[in-house]
Amino acid sequence: MSVLGLHWYWFLFISILQEIIFPSKKSSSIDSCVVPNSKTTEATKIAIEAGYRHIDCAYAYQVEEEVGLAVRSKIADGTVKREDIFCTSKLWCTFHRPELVQSSLERSLKKFHFDYVDLYLIHYPFSMKVNENGKTIYDHVDLCAVWEAMEKCKDAGLAKSIGVSNFNRRQLEMILNKPGLKYKPVCNQVRALIWVTLSHPDWF
Repeated sequence: MSVLGLHWYWFLFISILQEIIFPSKKSSSIDSCVVPNSKTTEATKIAIEAGYRHIDCAYAYQVEEEVGLAVRSKIADGTVKREDIFCTSKLWCTFHRPELVQSSLERSLKKFHFDYVDLYLIHYPFSMKVNENGKTIYDHVDLCAVWEAMEKCKDAGLAKSIGVSNFNRRQLEMILNKPGLKYKPVCNQVRALIWVTLSHPDWF
């Protein structure tokens, strides 16, 4: 088999494994898999046994409970300690209002059965809310106010580090130049897909 062929099969394997461990409702991944959440627990256990230590989760993925169960299982059998696992979760857009940020993280921690996450991110730089008709619509929340609430989560010991996800340069600079900034975002997590290119290379 050619090197190109080997790379293709390896890429296909990784894409399928990613969707098994962290399934999403909509995916542009090739041959993406939709599996019951019970499979997420088993797949996460296998990943930990294989040496994976960074587990990327989010409220929106709806697998925090299953991932937490897998991690606790591997802690219980002596495979890892909690400090060996780097667990990320993310604040969803409907919880951007500052008074909702910490309670959203606390709900995630309750699902994980963890005392803290290693990294907590603002999932997207836009806000949403559910209106009186039960429809999700855009909301207007100051990103700097959201960040201040994230800083309080770190101060409370609920997140070891805080950051952002899918932010552009302007949005990052808004936070970095905020008066009274206490903690800088430790990262800007962006999903990069080889079959999706940016029309504006300077977006970041």
